[in-house]
Amino acid sequence: MMRHIVFALMALATISAVAQTRQAPLRVLGIYSTDGEGDHVEFAVQAAQFYAELAKRDHFQFDVTTNWDDSNLENLKKYQVVLWFNDSAHTPQQRAAFEQYMEQGGGWMGFHAAAYNDSSTHWPWYVQFLGGTVFLGNSWPPLPALIDVDDKTSPVTRHLPAHFLSPDNEWYSWQPGPRANKDVKVLLTLAQSNFPLGMKDTLTGGDVPAVWSNTKYRMIYMNMGHGDKIFTSAEQNHLFEDALLWLGTKR
Repeated sequence: MMRHIVFALMALATISAVAQTRQAPLRVLGIYSTDGEGDHVEFAVQAAQFYAELAKRDHFQFDVTTNWDDSNLENLKKYQVVLWFNDSAHTPQQRAAFEQYMEQGGGWMGFHAAAYNDSSTHWPWYVQFLGGTVFLGNSWPPLPALIDVDDKTSPVTRHLPAHFLSPDNEWYSWQPGPRANKDVKVLLTLAQSNFPLGMKDTLTGGDVPAVWSNTKYRMIYMNMGHGDKIFTSAEQNHLFEDALLWLGTKR
């Protein structure tokens, strides 16, 4: 009899521990640099404010830092999702910590310049993490663009119409296109009607994804993130909110 009681108490304790784990609040960390391109910094400051307000409404904890040394594994493991607003890890220590965090199931959402990589970046793992794609070119000056929603069934795009106008942004193109990677799920793409897009620097056409996920990881990349107009679209703001909450629920 006593043995049965002990087993029952152990089972209840296990159930209670699992329930507490499931009910643990979402913790999110935002990281950005203050010494980069002015338009990128301006976006990052607004993004930090946007997610701080969102945290109050959606009841999650949001911390923000401008110190990239906070991107160490001990600190990252406190958070279910990390947001990179305008930059990426630079030192070998920061990069190694982020790689471990993501390989161990961490969540990440990066904006615009956070995914910038070229021959000078020297971070092969990060190229693979982004879907094997490297920065190719950009449009200039910042202009609005019509966006096609590739997948309306995704929780990330559930508040979006089939097409919407994204505010002024510098749009990046990639080589090879991320869609070529079988593990990449493209969610949003620049509509063909935008092209040629730009005046000084022009995107002439082709397949230009704007939002995608490498399904081998818990991650989403957003091409939006240049200047002070990004948060002027209610539709796009829903995208930024739903993407974070989706990453949070997949932890």
